[in-house]
Amino acid sequence: MPYAPLFTEIHENLIFLSVGIHIDCPSSNWVQFQDSCYIFLQETIKVESIEDVRNQCTDHGADMISIHNEEENAFILDTLKKQWKSPDDILLGMFFDTDDQSFKWFDKSNMTFRKWTDQDEEEDLVDTCAFLHTTTGEWKKGNCEVSSVPGALCKAAIPYEKKYLSDNHILISALVIASTVILTVLGAIVWFLYKRNLHSGFTTVFSVAPQSPYNDDCVLVVAEENEHAVQFD
Repeated sequence: MPYAPLFTEIHENLIFLSVGIHIDCPSSNWVQFQDSCYIFLQETIKVESIEDVRNQCTDHGADMISIHNEEENAFILDTLKKQWKSPDDILLGMFFDTDDQSFKWFDKSNMTFRKWTDQDEEEDLVDTCAFLHTTTGEWKKGNCEVSSVPGALCKAAIPYEKKYLSDNHILISALVIASTVILTVLGAIVWFLYKRNLHSGFTTVFSVAPQSPYNDDCVLVVAEENEHAVQFD
């Protein structure tokens, strides 16, 4: 029974399923992590204000990077080192709100995670930006008044509709794979039972009943001869 093609199909479906979790980003230039897509626009940007850097991201349907946990910070650091070949410091999408006297993300997400290397509360934070140090992964404060930056690190959330469709796609693919495996196992069981019955000589639904060496006419003649023999006795 040809099982190899079936298992090959299952293997290909599993590969497609694993790759499918990366299909929600705009293109292959983006990298997906959890529910967001990231891209590093590696080009020198002349800066008059931090909004010039932010515009590079918004032009791509994203915003400057925001970081919300240690795992995301480590992912960005690892990707910057291995894939994007970034400079030593990357500008974060953060600004100091003088009204609240606190740092906030440009994308309006909550400030749920901090990784400052310097915690001097007495310093003047007006016109202060935040930078990710790509060697240590720590954040440091710096002056926003820079003439240029080597690139913009951008982040875009995957829309709810795309996440929902992606989850459905994974569920359907898993069900198809499970059904294929079950049908393959059932087919193997049926084939095994058939071969075992065939070799043991039992008559099954797959077997052919043994044929009599006599046809109907021969049987009729033999019956008549037996009847005459009885009468003669």
